Amino acid sequence: MRRRIFARHGFFDARFSMGRWASAKSGGCYYHDVPAYAYVVLAAGWVVWLTPFLVARRANEPAKVVDRRARWGILLVVIGYALLWQAKFWELPLPPWRLAISLCFLPLASIFSWTGTRALGRQLRFDAGLNSNHQLVTSGPYRVVRHPIYTSMLCLFLGTGVMIAPLPLLALAATFFLAGTEIRVRLEERLLESRFGDTYADYRRGVPAYIPFLR
Repeated sequence: MRRRIFARHGFFDARFSMGRWASAKSGGCYYHDVPAYAYVVLAAGWVVWLTPFLVARRANEPAKVVDRRARWGILLVVIGYALLWQAKFWELPLPPWRLAISLCFLPLASIFSWTGTRALGRQLRFDAGLNSNHQLVTSGPYRVVRHPIYTSMLCLFLGTGVMIAPLPLLALAATFFLAGTEIRVRLEERLLESRFGDTYADYRRGVPAYIPFLR
């Protein structure tokens, strides 16, 4: 769709401030708005979600066992996030239902990121690995899901994608995101089963992976 800027009395009547765009349709001019507070909500959601990872204290010693294949999962997750931003979201309308869904998922993302990092403590790490004194954490959010950090990432993904991405693009991005998450979950759980055996197997049977109530 081609945008036109109409001049009136020597002044430009184009309004590009905070997502308001003038577009041409059937020879006429109309406006659609992306509310300024939507950008604030999205930015705040990302900042609050990211903060616990930045301030968390990590173990000083390197992991005793590491499976670096999980980095392929990280790559796919990053591709999924990146795809969400490929549409011209600032030109898209923001229906109330999209904003409402985002306002549900973004706070959940922060709740799981803060509680998940707190429960893990110094066992939090970038790679899939086990410390020499690794302990099985089943308290806090780990009573709801086995991987609350990935739950937080999924909520952040949905809260962002529903707000800024067309549904076909969101579906494509979700394919990459879920594939990457599944890779990391499976590799991490192999490590945990190798360390904790039947104890982890029982925990796995009783608690969903990263989507609550879905086993």
